[in-house]
Amino acid sequence: MPSHSRFTRVAKAASTFTGRPACFMLALAVLLVWAISGPLFDFSDTWQLIINTGTTIVTFLMVFLIQNTQNRDTEAMQIKLDELIRASRSADDALLDLEELEEKELDVLRARYEDMARQAREARETRRMR
Repeated sequence: MPSHSRFTRVAKAASTFTGRPACFMLALAVLLVWAISGPLFDFSDTWQLIINTGTTIVTFLMVFLIQNTQNRDTEAMQIKLDELIRASRSADDALLDLEELEEKELDVLRARYEDMARQAREARETRRMR
């Protein structure tokens, strides 16, 4: 197994934990305790500030955690797709590493493949009509 950076290990552990039902239940319990404690603190500004600050901090950190997880997943998927393209004899190797192209270049390729799909559907429909 490859050696991962400390950040990657922490990010994976955090994303695994936060994706579990137990984490949701923990967050729900914190909210319930906060809500129930409202009358004890006369629903003060400080009481409201506690939940607002806590949720803001958690949300801020989760954005980076989610982005890190998404980046890793996307990179892994791109590598897998590149390998499938590379391994297929009839595949166009120019399609490897498409994510590095500019938007206009992607638009040209997308139009080419949309045209190929349209032609394939028309050919299938023509064969069906015969």
